[in-house]
Amino acid sequence: MIHFHILQERPEDAVSIEPLLDASFGDDRQQKTVYRLREGIAPLPDLCFVATDDDGRMLASLRFWPILIEDDPAILLGPLAVDPKMRGCGIGRALVRHGLDTALRRGDRMCVVVGEPEYYGPFGFMPATPAGLVLPGPVEPRRFQVLDLVPGASETTRGLIQRDERYALTGPTGRRLRPGATAQSA
Repeated sequence: MIHFHILQERPEDAVSIEPLLDASFGDDRQQKTVYRLREGIAPLPDLCFVATDDDGRMLASLRFWPILIEDDPAILLGPLAVDPKMRGCGIGRALVRHGLDTALRRGDRMCVVVGEPEYYGPFGFMPATPAGLVLPGPVEPRRFQVLDLVPGASETTRGLIQRDERYALTGPTGRRLRPGATAQSA
């Protein structure tokens, strides 16, 4: 049994997260459609977590990002990265459960993920395309999934998933914005 701790991601964790993402998904991961939704957008700081061992070594990372479905806010799960030597130990599942529970307490209504249905199905994720959701680029339909954090949310929220520019990292002057600020309010 692996003993690990789930912690809120800290700024100093970033140096360990990027190599973990590369080890988990390869360095071409940024070519995927979901990365277009994340590019230049800040992740939601209260929905970013890491799992560490007793010595503080990073074992896994999970981030959630703000998105819009037409004009309705939602969240995008991922990437979830687990040290390849630690896969199958339950660390990723614990991070996902912790993240979804936190999102529910925050009041988020819907969560979207592009991932293996066998992995995310047990959390309640269902196919997103039949629910009327569309990504702005190519995706394997079976991997595109949605979870109603509020029962029935996907029955009333449909359409194109977009970046939530309110969380843009830079404004028109190139100045870094605080999460939640808009380029117009900067």
